[in-house]
Amino acid sequence: MSFSTFMVFLLTTAIVVLSPGATAIAIASQGAANGGRRAFAGVVGIASANAVYFMLSATGIASLLIASNFLFSVIKWAGVAYLVWLGLNALFSSAGAIRVQGKRRSSSLHKLFAHGFVVEAANPKALMYFAAILPQFLDPSLPILPQVLIMSATTFLIDLTAYSVYAGLGARMMRGGLKPWVVGLINKTAGTALLYLAYRMASITARVAPR
Repeated sequence: MSFSTFMVFLLTTAIVVLSPGATAIAIASQGAANGGRRAFAGVVGIASANAVYFMLSATGIASLLIASNFLFSVIKWAGVAYLVWLGLNALFSSAGAIRVQGKRRSSSLHKLFAHGFVVEAANPKALMYFAAILPQFLDPSLPILPQVLIMSATTFLIDLTAYSVYAGLGARMMRGGLKPWVVGLINKTAGTALLYLAYRMASITARVAPR
């Protein structure tokens, strides 16, 4: 895949992962209750669930995109609408990006992993991302498998990094070291970036393999 396409994919994935959502809240809660290091087991669970979604979505949808400009357009505009919804929700929602409650308690690493996997597997944000956004970065005129492997590995690393940050923020919030305005800044920055990405995605055109 081209370097420019990869960089747009990298930026889009990083911002979507970092945007507020159920998974961020869940992993921040794990960090608050178990500490940032133990919560890494939950982070791995989240990344593993996304890896499964990634491979299923990329291999299944790519073959359809090769033959259908119309399908590409439907997926593209669904992705644009999804990013706009995420952006507006981050900008105007009254709920904080990370809000944790409860006493500090220690759970087993296996339980933390399972909880992270289940939360992400049932997360509509994950479903929408892999179904509506990911396929737009696949170039059907080039071998599909290398593109899928590159983006899958990149997504896995982004998940590990981003959700580790949320786990650390949760642990810090439990200690009273994170100010409310920081949470608000996270929301506003993510919301603005998501709206910009929606604008960029609207300009993407279909790439159909030559016959």
